[in-house]
Amino acid sequence: MEGTVKPAANFNAENDANALRKAMKGLGTDEKSIIDILTSRNNEQRQEIKAMFKTMFGKDLVKELKSELSGKFEDVIVGLMMTPVEYDASELKRAMKGVGTDEDAMIEILASRNNAQIRAINETYKKLFKNTLEKDIESDTSGHFKRLMVSLASAGRMEDQQVDLGKAEQDAKRLHEAGEKKLGTDESVFNSLLVSQSFPQLRAVFEKYKALSGKDIEQSIKSEMSCNLETGMLAIGNLSMIL
Repeated sequence: MEGTVKPAANFNAENDANALRKAMKGLGTDEKSIIDILTSRNNEQRQEIKAMFKTMFGKDLVKELKSELSGKFEDVIVGLMMTPVEYDASELKRAMKGVGTDEDAMIEILASRNNAQIRAINETYKKLFKNTLEKDIESDTSGHFKRLMVSLASAGRMEDQQVDLGKAEQDAKRLHEAGEKKLGTDESVFNSLLVSQSFPQLRAVFEKYKALSGKDIEQSIKSEMSCNLETGMLAIGNLSMIL
């Protein structure tokens, strides 16, 4: 939820805390004032307001906002008050809560965050929801998609790995033998490589793979995988081309 909002000029957390208190005091709620203040401050400033509000009034600003607001408007405003890592953890919980699973949200977060961010998400998730992210993934997903999500949530990608063209060629052959050259697909080989190698190393693997098979990795994943597993592996493959 960091967004692209720039820090507000002449920011004063005390003034904003007072204004929010006024907007929620008495009959009715001044929703326009709440919107004007919170959407024009960046995340760091909103965290300062939250801390100042508790200091000044002895109340939790988020709880106060929840008691005054409702529906989608409440969801948006409460989301704005979270730190980026709190938002990611909450979105993952939402994705696995109740009937059905929002696999796209899980993929978007876990495939795109770096190791440090994922470790922070794990820590925050346990603090907020009294359970580990891995346990919730295991209870809410299944099959090879579950393995992919658990692997991503383990934050073990070798981010400092130097590009090794010899290894890239060997791994490209492994992918080819696990997919195009095999009746059926050995998804575990794709999983082990896509979640463990650095993105520069993956680019090298995919270049060797195309030279070997005549197909780019996206074409092969689409022909070998299906449903959420396909979406997840495509997301990792696409990220490797831009990071």
